[in-house]
Amino acid sequence: MEISNVIDILSKHVEKYDVPVAELIEVQTRDPFKVLVSTILSAQTKDQTTAKVSKKLFSVIDKPSDLKKLSIEDIEEIIRSANYHKTKARNIKRLENLKQVPDTMEELLKLSGVGRKTANIVLSVSFKKPAIAVDTHVHRISNRLGFVKTKTREQTEQELMKKLPKEYWIKYNYLLVAFGQNLCTPISPHCSKCLISNYCEKIGVQTSR
Repeated sequence: MEISNVIDILSKHVEKYDVPVAELIEVQTRDPFKVLVSTILSAQTKDQTTAKVSKKLFSVIDKPSDLKKLSIEDIEEIIRSANYHKTKARNIKRLENLKQVPDTMEELLKLSGVGRKTANIVLSVSFKKPAIAVDTHVHRISNRLGFVKTKTREQTEQELMKKLPKEYWIKYNYLLVAFGQNLCTPISPHCSKCLISNYCEKIGVQTSR
């Protein structure tokens, strides 16, 4: 597979789709703290819900130190519609003494509630550093295409770092999330409408539309 052709086609293909929440926050604010918080909130939560609770929370806070005026219970109430809101509230509250958002993987992973996916989103979206954020869409579609053959997201990240040219690292997550949410769905993907169908090995696809 010529991955550069796939990415070029997807870049035009997904223009009409909603952008993932982290990119939406960046467009609105270009603020690493808000990208970090919104990404923490987005775990296991739909983008529409994440956008709603992020907007509500950011109407109260603008920087880490603003969290000092809120209790964990206050944050829980604000983000209640997000899944696992109690855990997320505790992790967000722990950011109150943060002087600035780290710009390295090592330092980001020291923050509560931050795994490799969140760290990679912050690095790529906020700091424009080459990083590949692997979520369920990136893992699933990369394997479906036949570009990688992996069992876990961590393995997918490592394989993509070997195979994917660095110039595509930052945009890869954005493209596959938008593509996966709207066309290349987990069950019965819309292969008949897909402009990269000829490049795809359709691994694991049992039925399509």
